[in-house]
Parts: sequence; C-alpha cells; structure tokens
Amino acid sequence: MNSPLIHISVLGILLLAGVILRAKVGFLKRLFIPASLIAGLIGLALGQYGLKLIPADMMGTFSSLAPYLITIVFAPMLIGVTFPKPTELGNTVGPQVLFAYIGDFLLIAIPLLVTALWLMPIWDLNDLFGTVVEVGFVGGHGTAAGMGEIYDSVDWDKGGAMGLATATVGLFIGIFCGIVMINHGIRKGYTSFVTQTSQKAENGQGIYAKNEQPFASRVTVSKDVVEPLAFHFGIIALAIVFGLGILWLLQTATGLKLPLFPMAMIGGLLVQLMITKTGHDDAVDHGSLNLIQGLALELLIVSSIASLKVPLIIEYALPIVIVCVSATLALLFHFYYLGPRMFKNQWFEHSIVNFGGLAGVTAVGLMLLRTVDPEVKSDALKAYAMRSVFVSPVIGGGLLTSILPLIVVSHGALLVGFGFLMLALILVGIARLLGFWRKPGLHE
Repeated sequence: MNSPLIHISVLGILLLAGVILRAKVGFLKRLFIPASLIAGLIGLALGQYGLKLIPADMMGTFSSLAPYLITIVFAPMLIGVTFPKPTELGNTVGPQVLFAYIGDFLLIAIPLLVTALWLMPIWDLNDLFGTVVEVGFVGGHGTAAGMGEIYDSVDWDKGGAMGLATATVGLFIGIFCGIVMINHGIRKGYTSFVTQTSQKAENGQGIYAKNEQPFASRVTVSKDVVEPLAFHFGIIALAIVFGLGILWLLQTATGLKLPLFPMAMIGGLLVQLMITKTGHDDAVDHGSLNLIQGLALELLIVSSIASLKVPLIIEYALPIVIVCVSATLALLFHFYYLGPRMFKNQWFEHSIVNFGGLAGVTAVGLMLLRTVDPEVKSDALKAYAMRSVFVSPVIGGGLLTSILPLIVVSHGALLVGFGFLMLALILVGIARLLGFWRKPGLHE
C-alpha cells in the first residue's frame, strides 16, 4: 500500500465515487455540490478520523500533493489569454474590476479586524487567522490547499486546514445565501429577466447525450509528431521551469520564502509572449490547457479535503464561524449597497455573479447568474469573463493572496486590516471619479 501509484489510484476511485453520488443523490445535484468536494468528504470519512480504512501513509501522500498540483493549476492561467480591447474597458469591464477588488479587500479587512479586535484577545489566535477567509472564500479549496505551504513558511502550520474549512463554508454560503438572495430579488423586482421563481434542478445525471457532447479541446499539432495533450503539458512544464527561475531570483534578492504557484503563472505569461513572438499562437489550444489544469484541480480538492485535520477544525470551530459570519455580512453590504450604485444597468445580475465568485468559486457565481439570466440576455457574463484577466492573477489565489501572510506577519492583523479597509474606500472614490456611480435604482 506504500506505492505512489496505488495512492493516486485511490484518489481516482474516490473521485469516481463522488461523480456517481453527485449523479444519483438529488439534493447534491440541486445544490450544485462539486463531485470533487463529495469525493474528498468520502476520503475524510474513510481516513484516520473516520473508519480508518485509508492508512496514514496514504493520507500523508494526499497532503503532500497540494504544492505540486496547485502549481500545475496556476501555470497555464495566462497562456492563451486575450486581453480586452480598450473600447471594452469602459462601462463594461471597469465597474466589474473595481467591484471585484472592493469585495476582495473587504474580505481581507473585516476578518482581520475582527481577529485583531475580538478573537485574538479571547482565543489568543495567530494574526494570520483573519487571512484564511480571503484564501478560502475567493480562492476556493484549490488555493487554500496550495497556501498550506505558505503558512508553514511563516510558522503557522494550521493555516492550510483553516483555509480549507473556510473554503467549504464559503461554498455553502455562496450557494444557499445566493439562492435566498435570488428569491428575495425576484419578489422585490430587482432582477431584470426573471419575474418568478424559475430555478430548476439539473436535468439527468450530469452526463451529456451523445449528440450534445461539447468539444473540450482541439488537435493543434499532428499526432505523428506528438500527442497533442502531451505537447500542451510540455508548455505548462516550461511555464513552471520559468516560474522556478523567477522564484529563485526573488528569494535570492529578498531572502523571503515565496510560493512557486504565482511565479509559475508569471512563467506562463513569459511562455505566452514567446509563443506570440514565434507567430505560432494557433498551436496552443486553451481547451487542452484547461483539461490538464482541471485534472490537477480536481485531484487537489479531493486530496486536500480527504487529508483535513479534523481535530484542528473542531478546536477552532467557533472562531471560524465568527470570521465567516463577519465576511458574509461584508459581502451582503457589498452586494446590496455597492451593487445598485456601481452598475448602471442590470445591477442584480452583475452583482450576483460576483457574490457567488467571492463567497465560493467562479462556478457558483456562474450558477447564480444562470438562475437569474438563463438566456444570457445581460452583459454580466461577458463583463465578468473579461474582468478576470485583470483580477484572477492578483486576488483569490493570485499574487496578492500569496503574499498576504507575509504582509500580516510584518505589520500585524490590525494595521493590515485597517489598510485594506482604506484601500476599499479609495476604490469606491475612484469608482465615483470615473463615473461608475449613481443614485441607487434597485429596480433597474
């Protein structure tokens, strides 16, 4: 049972079990619970804190995979990216970008301030405790798992587990709270396209009919030369190697222990620039990169949830609940106060996709948007997709997320929390100066 091949095979079996349960259990389908999260919980139940069917050495392998898998997830993020045209950056993308950053900064500021002013005096918590909300809520399980290495480097080995716990809480907040907000919005007339409750359970079992199966990737190089997926894996590998070089230069210059995964993302940008220079952009298929990225992400979530340290979560359950509640209140303020003011048209649709993405993950945001805009009549989806180019590399697992623990270690939770609250207010001021502000019209 010590073979790494067996350990990886068990991960795959857990994922398959999660897919089957997701397809067969009605409420899991209706709530859009991802199969990887179900699989991780199955693994957790079978592990050392449950039925003890999965041995400790296998769990050790699971927990060691996070820094490698998260690097594979992030390396291709800027490969094949098309930046929006200047004409699209005005009223379409601008409010979405500012709205996203304000929401993220609130999810940093409020939990840090709550931690510094309330939780630390009572529970004697680490200053870093308040950072796990932005990591877990905005970054999701994948980022939370990858950040474990960063927290270890600043002598807080509980950070990874705390981040995974808040990621799970955030996922459920995004789904349950989002659905409640949608029903409330429909009754109040805030929505632009749905006038009565029209939420439907997912049809079937999540399996496409043969004539409806979408294409996931394109063959861009001849199979006589190389298997196309292997070619794209080579591109990701080159991005990681460039990232290692960038990491070495930064650590040599600063003396800080920095994470690899955001550097691999920058390495991916360098790879993209090289490809563009050669004029062979058509050789890179974004769908193929997404397949490799998606596989790594699914395995990352399963392995990280399965290897959670349950006693640690139980010990810190009340502080976790308090910071998550404070974060949820911040998101509700962000949604109901700033949303109607920053979006001139279809404010509910633009705001709900951000609420889902900030509380849970992008998939939750898109699910909520689909519920209120089933025929994609608003421009919220387009704006949300284009703003990701300016947002994803920085927050929710990007550069800012990766260095946030270092900032807090250097300056303390109180000062950093207050600083990000001021930054959020400054961005509100910038929104007003740029004309992305109006008197609230909830019914527009």
